[in-house]
Amino acid sequence: MPGCCRSARRAAPVAKRPRPEAAADANSARAAALGLLARRDYLSAELGRKLRERGFQAQAASEALEHLTAERLLDDARTVERFVAYRAGRGQGPLRIGLDLKALGAPAELIGPALEAGPDWRALARDVRRRRFGAAAPADWTERARQARFLQYRGFSSDDIRAATGAELELD
Repeated sequence: MPGCCRSARRAAPVAKRPRPEAAADANSARAAALGLLARRDYLSAELGRKLRERGFQAQAASEALEHLTAERLLDDARTVERFVAYRAGRGQGPLRIGLDLKALGAPAELIGPALEAGPDWRALARDVRRRRFGAAAPADWTERARQARFLQYRGFSSDDIRAATGAELELD
């Protein structure tokens, strides 16, 4: 219709496919990987998956990853540490961050130490609860349970949740 307003949506960008001869070239895969790394840090497994999705052969992608790792442009330990710091800054707990890192393909031997070197998770859980629900402690068990579910969704452990909500168990 001529008088109708059209939506200003753009089509989703299509990933560029390499020419068939470049799909097996490690230098072309390296150039594509550098283009991705210019935007953000990637884990090795994640970057390799991206390169294969873009049409590069597995051998070319792995060679490019080896060169980038040797040049220290690709470092899984650094990426995991930054990921933990970023997600903790957003108020997420160690359980959720660890699961997200596993899903991205982070090596298990890097996840544990990065989470241990992260912030004080108990203090972070208190701060997240305070920002969401206010400074006053929950008055009754239903409110305490609601706040605990919120913190559990955010990925905090039950010990951190009990400390943040003031639900410490009293043993007789």
